[in-house]
Amino acid sequence: MSRVAAIDCGTNSIRLLVADVTEAFDGLKELRDLHREMRIVRLGKGVDATGRLDPEALERTRAALVDYAVAARRKGAERVRMVATSATRDASNREDFFAMVRETLGVDAEIITGDEEARLSFIGAVGDLDPDDGPFVVTDVGGGSTEVVVGELRDGVAEVTAARSVDIGSVRLTERCLHSDPPTPDEVDQARRVAIGVLDEAFASVPVEPARTWVGVAGTITTLSGIAQDLTRYDPEQVHLSTLPRTELHRVADLLIRSSRAEREKHGALHPGRVDVIGGGALVVEALAEELHARAGIERIVVSEHDILDGIARSIA
Repeated sequence: MSRVAAIDCGTNSIRLLVADVTEAFDGLKELRDLHREMRIVRLGKGVDATGRLDPEALERTRAALVDYAVAARRKGAERVRMVATSATRDASNREDFFAMVRETLGVDAEIITGDEEARLSFIGAVGDLDPDDGPFVVTDVGGGSTEVVVGELRDGVAEVTAARSVDIGSVRLTERCLHSDPPTPDEVDQARRVAIGVLDEAFASVPVEPARTWVGVAGTITTLSGIAQDLTRYDPEQVHLSTLPRTELHRVADLLIRSSRAEREKHGALHPGRVDVIGGGALVVEALAEELHARAGIERIVVSEHDILDGIARSIA
């Protein structure tokens, strides 16, 4: 057994998982959570327009990492791995970010490739599923990027057959297209065209036609599930492995896309830090749903709380 700490620093949020990792009889690594935490730091705010990380966003991230370092030490983590994704890949001042992480956490942040991001998301997402439900298509809608991954579970091993990461997500799409509150119909139409156009790049290189089960991970998709269930507060246990039919997904997504920020705030399952960008994320999920229905006949999504963070933990055990 190994005790590890995994940190995922994305465009919108930064998350910590401290877990014990053991190898199961089937060869898969099993996680036992000791501590999970998420904070909205919006590290990628403005990066799409300026090409730089905002100093205030860097400070929010630093403050979160100070607390994460303390939590990892208190829980007795033997190894720590931190990965950073879309926002830091694109920033001209990313060395400031690296130096801050090294000083605060004591390890170097890794800027992983889109393909590695996709692989880790897949490994984290399918660990709790029945291998007979595969092949799986896993989608991870983040703040700055979206991953589409196809693979299977064979003899206890997650096998990725194709993966692609593209630069579209809740923050990036909102900053590009959704400027009004609530968004105007023209803004929504433009955002939908942008999302479909960028996602076409993923589907051009990832053959999803053999997939039998769609698994969705990360904050946008888990939030859609929480709202669909009318949760008065977000409950990860009720969200994990819940399912949404395509029609219900569209109902909730359209509600969020066309709502004002004040109206969105009334949903207890919606984290305050996602209020202004959830419409952009919902548009990306809608586009994914339509493509997967057209290409693979998929009619529902399985929502997983386990994602790249769990994949990172498994990778260092």
